[in-house]
Amino acid sequence: MSKPMTSAGGTRPTPTTHDLILIGTERTCSQLADMVRGLASPPRVVAHLVTDGPSRGRLPGADLGPVETLDVSLGAIDAARTVALVCLPAVMRSVVLRVRAILERAGVATRGVEAIEDIIAGRRPPAEPGMSRVAEYTPLIGRTPYGIDRRAVSRVIEGRRVLITGAGGSIGSEIARIVAGFAPSAILLMDRSENALFEVNRRIGDRFPGLDRRAILHDVVDAPGTRRHLHSFEPHVVFHAAAHKHVPLMEDHPYQAVANNFYGTRSIADAALACGAERFVLISSDKAVKPTSVMGATKRLAEMYTQALHRSVWSADGKASAGSPPRTAFCMVRFGNVLGSACSVLPIWSSQVAEGGPVTVTDTRMTRYFMTIEEAAALVIQAGAIDTTDPTAHVYVLDMGRPVRILDLARRFVRSMGFWPDVQDADGRRMPEWIPEEVDPAEAPMIIRITGARPGEKLHEELAYAAELVKPTPYAGINAWAGPTTEARSLDHLLNDLSAITPTSRREDVVEVLRRYVPELPERKIDANQNTNTPAQSAGNADLKPNIEPVTA
Repeated sequence: MSKPMTSAGGTRPTPTTHDLILIGTERTCSQLADMVRGLASPPRVVAHLVTDGPSRGRLPGADLGPVETLDVSLGAIDAARTVALVCLPAVMRSVVLRVRAILERAGVATRGVEAIEDIIAGRRPPAEPGMSRVAEYTPLIGRTPYGIDRRAVSRVIEGRRVLITGAGGSIGSEIARIVAGFAPSAILLMDRSENALFEVNRRIGDRFPGLDRRAILHDVVDAPGTRRHLHSFEPHVVFHAAAHKHVPLMEDHPYQAVANNFYGTRSIADAALACGAERFVLISSDKAVKPTSVMGATKRLAEMYTQALHRSVWSADGKASAGSPPRTAFCMVRFGNVLGSACSVLPIWSSQVAEGGPVTVTDTRMTRYFMTIEEAAALVIQAGAIDTTDPTAHVYVLDMGRPVRILDLARRFVRSMGFWPDVQDADGRRMPEWIPEEVDPAEAPMIIRITGARPGEKLHEELAYAAELVKPTPYAGINAWAGPTTEARSLDHLLNDLSAITPTSRREDVVEVLRRYVPELPERKIDANQNTNTPAQSAGNADLKPNIEPVTA
C-alpha cells in the first residue's frame, strides 16, 4: 500500500490523535492493518469492514458487518476523532459511493488509499477516493495493440469536414476523439441518444475548444432528414458507427435490427453519395460472417448494400460511372468484440463484481476476438484512409490475434480484481478443472457462473468467409478482401422484399425475408451446442484447453 491520499472529507489527520476504520476487501484491509502497525506511533484501529465476507478474526478492531448495516454500526463510533481508510477496486464504484455517502452522513472523514501494485505498474491514481484503478484491458487479451500511421490519416482528415454517426457510442465517441486530434476543419457528431450526444459534444468541446463542431440529435433511419443534414454540412469523410449490436435483443426484435442496421446504412450511404463525400466507412462486425443471428444478418445486408452502391459509382477502369455524382469511395471494416465498450462484457462483469457476484459466462467453450476501444477506433480511421480505385468496395478485416476463451478472460479479470475464480455450473456445482490448484489465502472467492448460450450466439466467431481472399494492406493490423459484389438485380429484389415487412410483421416473417439473402441464418433459434466454424477454424481452436496457471493483472 502507499500513503493515504487526502480527500475532500477534511485535512490530513495526525495518526496519534485519530482512530481508524479500515474498509476494503480482506486482502486490502490486511495490507492497511500491516501498514498502520508499522508506523512509529500507530493510531488505534477501532473497526473494519470487509466487503467480500467476514474477516474471520484476522483484522484489528470491531467487525462492522456488511455495507447494508454500516450506518447502524457507526452509531458506536466517535465520528469526530475517526478517519476511514478505504481501498476498493475501481469496479466496485457503486459500493465505494454508497460507503462514502454513509460515512459522510455520519461525519466520518474518508481517505482513499492507492495500492502499491498500481504504483509499481504505473497505473494512474484513482479518480475517486477509495478506488484503485480498474485493471488494464490490454493484458487481459494478451496482445500488443497496433499503432496508427499519423501521416496517412492526417492527409485524409486534416482540414476536412468529418461526420460520425453513432457519435455518442463507445466506438463513435473514440473515433470522434481521435479525429478531433487531426485538426479537421469541422466535425459533425450525430446520434439519436440525447444524453450520449450531449456527453460526447461536451468532451470534444472541453478537449478541443477551438474546433468547429456541431451536435445533431438525429436518427439516420430518417432518410430525408439525413440527406438534409448532409447537404447542409457537406462532409468529406463519413464514419457510420450507428447500429444495433446486442444479439439477444435483436433476436426478439428483428424489424428494429433491419430498420437501424440496414435502412440506417442505406440512408446515410445514399446521402453521403448525393452530397459528394470523398470517403464512406461502414463499421461492420465479425457477426456479419456466416451469420447465425438476426443482428449479424442485418450487418451482412448493410455490407451488401454498401458494396452495390460503390460498384454503381465506379466502373471497371477505376473511373466514376457516367452521369454519377462526384465519386465516393466506400469501404467496410469488420472486427470483433471491443473490451470496455458500453454494455460489453467487462462493464457487465464489473457491475457483477460490485454487487458481490456471480460473474456470468455463457459457455466454457465460447471464444471471441477482442480489441480495445482505442485500437479499434484507430484502425477504423486508418482503414478509411486507404486509397483505392478498385470497382469493388473493400472489406477490411482487423487483425485481432487469436480468439480468446471467454472463461479464461473472466478468470483473468477476477484475479486482477483481487479474487480467486470459483467456477460453478448453472446449478451451483463447482467445476474443479477450471479452478486454480493453489489459492492465495488472502484472496476471497468470486463465483463465475456458467449460464448457457443465449439465442443467436455462436460458440466461435469468424472474421472472413473461407472463400474470401484476404491479403495484407500497407498497414499492420489491417487486411483487405475484395470479394464478389451483390448484383444489381439481387439488390432490387432485396429492397423489394424488405419493403414488404413492417413494424407489425411477425418475427418469423422478418427472419424468413432475411434468410433469402443470408441463407446461413437458422430457421429456429440457435442451439447452444452448435459450432458454426469452418473445419480449419475448428481445428485451430482445438488447443483451447483449460489454462489454470495463475494470471496476474
